[in-house]
Amino acid sequence: MNIEIDKKSGFCFGVVNAIKKAEEELDKGEVLYCLGDIVHNGQEVKRLEEKGLITINHEQFANLKNAKVLLRAHGEPPSTYELARKNNITLVDASCPVVLKLQSRIKTAYQNEGQDDTQIVIYGEHGHAEVNGLMGQTDGKAIVIENENDLSKIDLSKNVRLFSQTTKSLDGFNRLIANIQENIKKDAKLEASDTICRQVSNRIPNITTFASENDIIIFVSGKKSSNGKVLFNHSKSVNPNTYFVSEPSEIHSLDLDLTKKIGICGATSTPRWLMEEVAQALEEKRN
Repeated sequence: MNIEIDKKSGFCFGVVNAIKKAEEELDKGEVLYCLGDIVHNGQEVKRLEEKGLITINHEQFANLKNAKVLLRAHGEPPSTYELARKNNITLVDASCPVVLKLQSRIKTAYQNEGQDDTQIVIYGEHGHAEVNGLMGQTDGKAIVIENENDLSKIDLSKNVRLFSQTTKSLDGFNRLIANIQENIKKDAKLEASDTICRQVSNRIPNITTFASENDIIIFVSGKKSSNGKVLFNHSKSVNPNTYFVSEPSEIHSLDLDLTKKIGICGATSTPRWLMEEVAQALEEKRN
């Protein structure tokens, strides 16, 4: 059996930084909380929780005092920082710099244009941690659209200032721009800012090549990963023999031709060690 793990898959630098900061704090032997799953991968979350990381939600965070809390790469709204100051919470801020830059741009656009009937629109996933942080820059007034089917949420007779969640599909963003341009009224204007992370979007051409070079693709990702959904769907469009797994044990239920060339790849939130364990599960399945 020929198994290859994609060398270009795995953690993006934002996730690497967040995990590094978490491990550094945990090595000090102090109690460390994390606001939300540090990464959208259940196996990696479990590994860090076994090292002492305590994952909490926003409701639990609101009741916390005199503690140390790590902010993951997804970023947080201003209200989180205000609450931390109020409750004497020390923040270990692992927000991705790409996300922080986007937050700043949206905040500036809202302050300069949002008061003049210009609609601040975010192409993103409803309820996603990053999008919640972006919404916070506009006092919750930005309009979130997931695809062209949500265009009815926008008043196309008014100006539109469009941004994108950093992990969304570049093709999807460009289709959305074209759709708005086609339907916007002539007296209104669209200004679109491509704020998609290139370390994420560049995974698409890599996955295209990798999926075409292998007979079977095992795509490893957490079910909550937005980036994982995008990359898995793209891989499946290139190679229909693409299978989604979240943990090695799921390999045993798959009906695979183990004589074929098998490629293993994953999302920007998928640890390398997990892809290696999936490869090991494939070896065990053969034996």
